[in-house]
Amino acid sequence: MATWDDVRRLALALPDTSEETSRGNLAWSVKAKAFVWERPLRRGDLEALGADAPDGPILCARVADVGVKEALLADNPTAFFTTPHFTGYPAILVRLDDIAAEELDELITEAWLARAPKRLAKQYLDASG
Repeated sequence: MATWDDVRRLALALPDTSEETSRGNLAWSVKAKAFVWERPLRRGDLEALGADAPDGPILCARVADVGVKEALLADNPTAFFTTPHFTGYPAILVRLDDIAAEELDELITEAWLARAPKRLAKQYLDASG
C-alpha cells in the first residue's frame, strides 16, 4: 500500500523535479512536464467503470508509450487501470492502495524518464549505474 507521502518522496528524489498543484491536485514535473499527478475519478470515469470504480487515492503516471501501458494493465490489473478518457494516451491510472512500494518506485522513475529531457535522463541513468 502506497501513500501520497511515498509518491512525494520518490518523485522529489529525481533530478529537477518540482511539486505543484494543478486543478487543486498534486502534480510532479520535470522541466515543466508533468510525469505523475493526483487524478481523482470524474463523473465520466465513474460512469465508464461502474461498480469497478475504485474509491481510494488514484495516481496518474506517464508511460513511454501505449504499449507499455497495455503491458502494465496485463501484468497487474489489481493496481493499474484506465478509463476511456485515456484511450490512446500514454498514461496509466494507479490505485495507490494496491501498489507495492518497489513497483511504485519503478513506475515513478520510468514516468520521469519518459518526460525528462534526453540529456538529463542520460545523466541520471549514467549516475545510477
